[in-house]
Amino acid sequence: MGKRIISQARGHGSGTYRVRRRAFRFEVKYPSKLFGEGTVLKLVNSPAHTAPLAKVRHSNGIFFMPAFKGMTEGQKVNLDGKNVVDGNILRLGDIPIKTPVYNIESRPGDGGVFIKTAGSYGVVNKVVGGEVYVLMPSKKEKSFHKNCRATVGIVAGAGRLEKPILKAGKNFHIKTSRGKLWPRTSAVKMNVIDHPFGSGRGKNPKSKIAKRNAPPGRRVGHLRPKQTGYHK
Repeated sequence: MGKRIISQARGHGSGTYRVRRRAFRFEVKYPSKLFGEGTVLKLVNSPAHTAPLAKVRHSNGIFFMPAFKGMTEGQKVNLDGKNVVDGNILRLGDIPIKTPVYNIESRPGDGGVFIKTAGSYGVVNKVVGGEVYVLMPSKKEKSFHKNCRATVGIVAGAGRLEKPILKAGKNFHIKTSRGKLWPRTSAVKMNVIDHPFGSGRGKNPKSKIAKRNAPPGRRVGHLRPKQTGYHK
């Protein structure tokens, strides 16, 4: 008797294909009200994030933010001023052009959504009326409201991908900590009872176009492509 294929097992929601809840014990976002000055209490490691996190205390409580390159424990962070220094949190409208920024809010007050990955940063490109345009790490420009907050500087942890992974076991633990599917087995290499594409015969099957509303297990192959085959 065949077993459930991987897409079915992932949809079932077992612990095998989920991130550990403890990995997300740190909530990385700005408080709703930021003012005065904060102090970096500690730099912490979070399994769910690629960058080290900074535990910051200010008069309204404690919050976590991605650390910037060169941050140290005990450092002071300005939360509502006009001083453009690495680590300070300012409104995009108060940040000069050509300044590197990260942890940008999508809407004013949402706590920071964009650019949190280790080593990444955006650059304030231009200001048009009430909109501030930021050159994102993807080299595409994105507009934000001038009251959206951002942190000045570059996210710490650059070079994370430069060290080679020499053993499969190391990659296994990296992927497991984030609930990623690894290793990924090719469907045609499976047994016929484990996948619709499996079997020893027909290693080059014709492309299968799965229906949009097909259930997991049948929804394999091309998922409603606009075009298949070679482009002429």
